[in-house]
Amino acid sequence: MRSTGTSALTEEVLASASACEDARLRVVFDSLVRHLHAFVDEVGLTPAEWLAGIRFLTATGHTCDEFRQEFMMLSDTLGVTSLVDEIAHRASTGASESSVLGPFYTENPPEIAHGESIAAAGEGVPLTVRGRVRDAAGGGVAGAVLDVWGTDGGGLYDSQHPEHPVDCRGRVRTQSDGSFAFRTVMPQSYSIPTDGPVGAMLQRLGRHTFRPAHLHFRITADGYDPLVTAIYAAGDRYLASDAVFGVRASLIDEFRYDAASGTATLERDFTLATDPRLRLEIQAIAVSPD
Repeated sequence: MRSTGTSALTEEVLASASACEDARLRVVFDSLVRHLHAFVDEVGLTPAEWLAGIRFLTATGHTCDEFRQEFMMLSDTLGVTSLVDEIAHRASTGASESSVLGPFYTENPPEIAHGESIAAAGEGVPLTVRGRVRDAAGGGVAGAVLDVWGTDGGGLYDSQHPEHPVDCRGRVRTQSDGSFAFRTVMPQSYSIPTDGPVGAMLQRLGRHTFRPAHLHFRITADGYDPLVTAIYAAGDRYLASDAVFGVRASLIDEFRYDAASGTATLERDFTLATDPRLRLEIQAIAVSPD
């Protein structure tokens, strides 16, 4: 039987996992329990507030489905996703800066040829995107795979439409010199979904629910670290108050609009970091006496 008190209960819970053989799991569990118990004690959480929290998390789970990840939005709007991303990329590698994946990524989007469009015909300002994927030395990375997705001209992702058409989403590969090109439409600033528990939370907190206009990129290539990033439209009103804290200064760029043609252009290069496992192999070869 334990003695009463917060610290005694905390230690009892920690001791319950003493047989755990996974060292990393034990570290994460111990820290989670200590911080969670300290939070409950610090704010003096009442039974009614605790129950409200349980109901909030339950509603968050119920709102998730194949096309919507409410827990991801909860993580995003609390800044957790951005913090995890920053911690994972603290070491300077010379690579382009990363940003949050967001809740609208889907695996294996349709692949297009160099210069083709990922946008269905319809509303929106036509946008041409060109650039190169490079290594740390500035050389082009051939065959890199770019998964690209953004909003349509109305400020919605394809998965937000009732019929879930594939639109403004696709995959393109770099040419032999690392260059890529595709067409889409200008992304729009937009509100994250507000009809679920996360939207209700932001309303109670007096926070707005908008993200600045941006295009998402997930870039992979053999021998390189994957890069998940986004390019944000310069001058957007929500750059300084992104609802999910994903904006980085280095990722703001001009989407140049040509009034004569009614079209826009984005020119952007990306730099990939060598896969850490490959760096270790290179270092081992470099110091080998043979």
